[in-house]
Amino acid sequence: MKRADQVLIVDDDGEIRQLLSVYLEGAGYQAHVAAGGEQMWQVLASTPVDLIILDLMLPGEDGLELCRQLRARRDIPVIMLTARGTLVDRIVGLEVGADDYLPKPFDPRELLARIKVIIRRARSFPEKHEADRIATIHFNGWQLDTRARQMRSPQGVTLSLGSSDYLVLRALLDHPQRTLSRDFLLATVFGKESLPFDRAIDVCISRLRQQLGDNPRIPNLIRTIRNGGYLLNADVAYQA
Repeated sequence: MKRADQVLIVDDDGEIRQLLSVYLEGAGYQAHVAAGGEQMWQVLASTPVDLIILDLMLPGEDGLELCRQLRARRDIPVIMLTARGTLVDRIVGLEVGADDYLPKPFDPRELLARIKVIIRRARSFPEKHEADRIATIHFNGWQLDTRARQMRSPQGVTLSLGSSDYLVLRALLDHPQRTLSRDFLLATVFGKESLPFDRAIDVCISRLRQQLGDNPRIPNLIRTIRNGGYLLNADVAYQA
């Protein structure tokens, strides 16, 4: 019999821990709970956790610090929860390694949908020790050579990429079928917060669409998500 996916809920609010654990177990998951970092590490020492739901506002070491520590030690997907839903919080949470971000209050059905997607994505992605050896990424008939930073079209034509265009494309390929905000891409690629009229990411997206033959008026491969950002609409495969 296939084991149930193991989800660890780290939140100092006992009511939230109880409600989420009951809801997730009703959906077929095995739920574990922790009130803070110390209990989280105790659970991880004895349980093969598949995903962590991590509250940002924890006493002692907060969720951001715990997420940094997790990324240094483990390769477990993290969904960050917080009552602070500001743009800066979302960007910082994603930058320290969270796979997704959900502000409180939230609909448990939305959280469940995100858990399913992230666990499925994590299992399709190479293990961390293999990631640095990825030489080629395949998507929509294209091949990206990560060492030469060149793309090869389905017709066999090789195209070179500028540094910023490559980094934007790589971010999209690392998070397929997921909306990435302009602010997150700007911080990831250029290491800065966005300004009201900063169109650097939009320019990169425009160049990528042109090279990939993605109709800029009705793009299908790199989609514009209204009030969200950009999404890579393709299955992705990795080759060492």
